[in-house]
Amino acid sequence: MDNENYFNRKIIHIDMDAFYASVEQRDNPGLKGKCVIVGGDPNSRGVVCAASYEARKYGIRSAMASSTAFRLCPHAIFIKPNFEKYKMVSTLLINIFTEYTDLIEPLSLDEAYLDVTNNKLNIPSATQIAKEIKNRIFLELNLTASCGVAPNKLIAKIASEHNKPNGLCIVKPSQIPNFLINMDLIKIPGVGKKTQKKLESLGFIKCKDILNQSRANLIHLFGRFGDQLYDFVRGIDPRPVKTSRIRKSIACEVTLKEDLLETNEIKNIISQETNNIVQILNKKELTARTITLKIKYYDFTAITRSITLPYSTTKYNEIRSSCFNLLNKTLVGSKKVRLVGVSVSKLSNKIESSDQLTLNFNQQLTL
Repeated sequence: MDNENYFNRKIIHIDMDAFYASVEQRDNPGLKGKCVIVGGDPNSRGVVCAASYEARKYGIRSAMASSTAFRLCPHAIFIKPNFEKYKMVSTLLINIFTEYTDLIEPLSLDEAYLDVTNNKLNIPSATQIAKEIKNRIFLELNLTASCGVAPNKLIAKIASEHNKPNGLCIVKPSQIPNFLINMDLIKIPGVGKKTQKKLESLGFIKCKDILNQSRANLIHLFGRFGDQLYDFVRGIDPRPVKTSRIRKSIACEVTLKEDLLETNEIKNIISQETNNIVQILNKKELTARTITLKIKYYDFTAITRSITLPYSTTKYNEIRSSCFNLLNKTLVGSKKVRLVGVSVSKLSNKIESSDQLTLNFNQQLTL
């Protein structure tokens, strides 16, 4: 993509505000203004899926243990997630988006990129489109969204975090350098806690701190991500909005109500998770080659064990038997377990996999 086209793109990143919690507050007016947490029971090992902005003031965030959230905010109202309802609302969101463009890249139920450079309504201003979409979400769904408008996905995503909730941030091409220069590096997508810690150890806190670093040096320090980081701190992001995202993996995991030691009980859980994964594979018409078993022990240490088959499969017995073999490479049976997970990756659609050689798998490794 040449520079002229690159800087002429008009990208909107739309991020719903506290989506699950906001839907629950919308559907139950009695929850308005209260600390609402969508997630697992605080008396179990559940986690927070979403927290209302009222609850976030207490330091509650997504993926936090529900028990921790309860300690931070004992008067919070815990609600079991209703994903079918959230999916329905998400579908209505997509319906609004498609009235403006077909170039939509959903990231989750409540987040998406839109390329409105050439939109269906021939509206020249991406800002006007973002305002219209925000207004329609409020009027039609009684929810709020925050939007970032920019020439690329990177800046649009960062911009959508400004002025939340119900925010709108526009960054023009000429404004990108000033927008980024004093920004904390942790706000750059891909910079997680581990990378942030390494950056800080090198004295890199803000984007401006690494502008004098060469691409080669950043690659030396951070591997492949260093190459991307070099571009990102300069606001360079040629990635297109992809209308179809290729699924990289399918995973099922469960946090146990009680720590388990018995191997057969762990195998029963693996069997259930394998069944769920096989159903998803068949529904999506996908096959998998790599099978991964995840175990988290009672002391919170976690390990994964993987195997890549010489062929793709969707067969329940093959995936389950692989997991049972991987189980032998863990401490299950001698060390209590608090979480069990199964995932498959190296996915292909069934048509692409149909010409692959299918080997006979050892059927004796079943319960």
